[in-house]
Amino acid sequence: MRAPTRPLAQGEFIALMAMMLATVAFSIDAMLPVLPRIAAQLSPGAPNNAQLILTTFVLGMGIGTFFAGPISDSIGRKPAILAGFALYAIGAVVAAFAPTLETLLAARLVQGLGASAPRIVSTAMIRDLYSERRMAQILSFVMMIFILIPAVAPFLGSMIIAAFGWRSIFVAFVIFALIGALWMTLRQPETLHPEYRQKLRLAPLKRALAEVLGHPMVRLYIAVLALGFAQLFAMLSSIQQVFADVHGRADSFPLWFMAMAVLSGGGTIVNARLVMRLGMRRLAITAFGGQAVLSAVLILANLTGALPASLAFPTFFVWTVSVFFMAGLTFGNLNALALEPMGHIAGMAASVVGGVSTVLAVMIAVPIGLAFNGTAVPLMAGTLVCSTLAFVLMHLSRRVDPTPKKAVPGHTPGIGAGQTPLQ
Repeated sequence: MRAPTRPLAQGEFIALMAMMLATVAFSIDAMLPVLPRIAAQLSPGAPNNAQLILTTFVLGMGIGTFFAGPISDSIGRKPAILAGFALYAIGAVVAAFAPTLETLLAARLVQGLGASAPRIVSTAMIRDLYSERRMAQILSFVMMIFILIPAVAPFLGSMIIAAFGWRSIFVAFVIFALIGALWMTLRQPETLHPEYRQKLRLAPLKRALAEVLGHPMVRLYIAVLALGFAQLFAMLSSIQQVFADVHGRADSFPLWFMAMAVLSGGGTIVNARLVMRLGMRRLAITAFGGQAVLSAVLILANLTGALPASLAFPTFFVWTVSVFFMAGLTFGNLNALALEPMGHIAGMAASVVGGVSTVLAVMIAVPIGLAFNGTAVPLMAGTLVCSTLAFVLMHLSRRVDPTPKKAVPGHTPGIGAGQTPLQ
């Protein structure tokens, strides 16, 4: 079979890249309706442990992020993505037949490792073909399509498990990987020419790790990213339980989640409009400060009984939208701020920043999610603590680096950084 050589039409290329990036979102969000059934069968004595199915996947993705980019620089973009899809599918097959929760968690870790390749390397493919304003434009189109995936994933997941049982969701992941791999193989030419490939060595990654973590501003922004991701991962881990056990909306949860994803998707659009005028740092400070205040007010209202029962669900829904909306206002900007001093090692630095912040976020998110006690208070308290700490660190960044940060003309960090609220 001859490898394709003709470049894809722009529309098909955008759709393919959106599918690559959507691997992570689909693998997390489609699992949300499945968690109660897995808990009932594999962890009946400790239903909260089913949340680890999500965070273990994210942990694998975070670890894989360290290596996906450098591997693709060595062997090419397509082989790296195809190898990632193969690893992802193997993990899904093992998960489909897992007899215990421990086996399932190990399989999800492998899935996460595999998913890191299409997530990271697809962005590198876009950068191979486009630059500056054109790259930002292509990424914005990709994100517009991408946001549909987390919106519909829980609904699709609920339909699949209703028809075929909860283990069938892992068959759906295998099919997803096969479609992505075949589409990539048959239609997309390699974007990294052999003369630009680099030998795969650990030494450059170790040097990049030392340089990134040795820079005080980058360390600070990694910490803020970890806190932001932590409250998002904790939310994703607990949200199905809160909807079902606290508000009695288990059956309609996929539809509510779809509405939540569509509403919160506006965060990237708002950021793209405001970042040039207000700057990345000011937007992040405002977003984290506003989230801390809102979470504190709702915690007090819940603990004191001041919130009428009729308003309990509407206020919770608005609050969840605000958490995801905040992600759209902050994650792209924080990535841009963290990588700004690392332009000479941008690829390696992106792997280090993404990997370290994700792994740290999982370590914070797991205890928040496992603290679920039949109310939304632990989740809100975790969000309050994370947002408050992020707010304080962002203020501290003004002292460490007092230069105001604004977006580079032609670049939209909130869209172009490869992050979306429900990723």
